[in-house]
Amino acid sequence: MSTSDHAAGGRAAVDHEAGHRPAVDHELVEAARAVAQRYSRGDNHTVAAAGRNADGRIVTAVNVYHFTGGPCAELVLIGAAAGQGAYDLTTVVAVADQGRGVVPPCGRCRQVLLDYFPTVEIIVERGPGLVALPVLDLLPEAYVWAEHQDG
Repeated sequence: MSTSDHAAGGRAAVDHEAGHRPAVDHELVEAARAVAQRYSRGDNHTVAAAGRNADGRIVTAVNVYHFTGGPCAELVLIGAAAGQGAYDLTTVVAVADQGRGVVPPCGRCRQVLLDYFPTVEIIVERGPGLVALPVLDLLPEAYVWAEHQDG
C-alpha cells in the first residue's frame, strides 16, 4: 500500500480510487483512549471519542448516558468540535472505558457522521487490528441526506 504522510498529525493520505486504505491514526486512538481512561465515570460516561480536524487539531468528547437516550460520544464530539471551530473532521474513533478498546459507532452515529462529514474515515477493529474506513462503508445502501435537499 502506498501512502504519504501529511505534516499535520502524521495522518496518511488515501487514494480510494486505487483502493488504498489510509494508515490508522494511532495518535487519535490514543487521545480517545486517554480520555476514556481519565474521564469515564460510572455509567454516565463510558465511551470517549476523538476526531481529527482537517487542520490537524484533535478534539475529544465523552458520551452522556441517560435512560432517555443520551448522546453517544461521537455526537457529543460533533458539538464539541463545532464549539472549537473544527468543522471539517476527517477521522473519528471511539474507545470504551475499562480497557474495552475501540468500538464502532452505532447506526444513529454512523448516519449523523455521514450527514455532517460525508468523507470522514472511521477507525474500527477489523480482525486482529484496526482499520480506517470511509463512513459510507459502514452504511451500505445509505440514505445520503445531502442528496435529497433542494438546490
